[in-house]
Amino acid sequence: MSTASAAAAPPLAILPLLAAAAFATGCGMRLLDPLLPLVAADLHVTVAEAAIVISAFALPYGLCQIVLGPLGDRFGKLRVLTLGLLLYGGAMAACALATDLGRLVALRAVTGGLAGAIVPLAMAWIGDNVPYAERQAVLGRFLTGMVMAQLLAGPIAGVVGQAFGWRAVFLVVGTVATLTACGILLALGRGLWRRGPAGNGGSSFARFATLLRKPAGRLLLLAAFLDGFLLFGGAFPFIGSYLIQGFHMQAWQAGLVVAGFGLGSFLYTRTARLLVTRMGEAQVLLAGGLMLSAGLAGLALAPVWWVVAGMQAMLGMAFFMFHGVLQARSTEALPEARATAVSAFAMALFLGQGLGSVAFGAVLAQAGYSGAFLMAAAAMVALAIWTRAAVLTQ
Repeated sequence: MSTASAAAAPPLAILPLLAAAAFATGCGMRLLDPLLPLVAADLHVTVAEAAIVISAFALPYGLCQIVLGPLGDRFGKLRVLTLGLLLYGGAMAACALATDLGRLVALRAVTGGLAGAIVPLAMAWIGDNVPYAERQAVLGRFLTGMVMAQLLAGPIAGVVGQAFGWRAVFLVVGTVATLTACGILLALGRGLWRRGPAGNGGSSFARFATLLRKPAGRLLLLAAFLDGFLLFGGAFPFIGSYLIQGFHMQAWQAGLVVAGFGLGSFLYTRTARLLVTRMGEAQVLLAGGLMLSAGLAGLALAPVWWVVAGMQAMLGMAFFMFHGVLQARSTEALPEARATAVSAFAMALFLGQGLGSVAFGAVLAQAGYSGAFLMAAAAMVALAIWTRAAVLTQ
């Protein structure tokens, strides 16, 4: 356990604050979903061109993991997390100052890189403090913060963006992140910064190489990449724009519909322990993947907006059934350098997300929303079956 971990007594007492940090991070990821048309109009670009701001967050988030994970292992997971959260809050507020797409992309890249220090290191810290048999349930409680971001980021961004402009949304999220970081500082006190023994030895590249030498490690990272490519960066960020452009909804209305995803996700956090106990990890993952495929196909064929709304809760539950199993596996992929392993998982996920948003945007331009969602649905069936057969058998 890291020095910073030891500062928390009992160890999981700061779990609500970590969940709040995940909430701030999740808002940063998803706040633009219902705002892309507003951003595009204000900056005089198309929605497809504005979609690069999603990649601008996700790619640095993933790439910076090669540094952030080893830093967490060496200097303390909570210590690096808290510093990253403070800087993230300031950078998120600075996005409100962007006057053109290029500046917004650059600032989003900074926020993405800093955000990478938050959720992966919190998950690694949980891995240090919770036995694997109970880890899925505790990770579910922690992910309540990310789920609430899924539930509230869309409505808040839509309402605030409609009333005060999209820039005000960045100021709100920046404030939440900064206040949460201050809460962690107060809870842990001086113990957070007290110098302790050095962490695991070896270079960061050596630790990543150790993970990649394991067949299970390589397959897990590939599954994470494809997960991000198809879902987190591919289909999901475009649902808000689909509602606005396909069903002529306003941004705040689209945000409320997209928030239904969070309802299903929240249900997962309450039932994760029961699902894994009764079904087993492999069956939970496969069921989640097939439900995701059905939901994406439902989006593609929806004749009216309320059908899209009805699919959101199912998609939220299904996503965390599929993704949650992979996340839990990542916390045990390299126990001797847990932050490095979880960061590698996050790097693969968000590299996939960054490339997925670009790829989905390209398919969208050629095939429209229905064609793009149908392609994602077909690919999800293949991913679910392959992950169940190849990744979870290792």
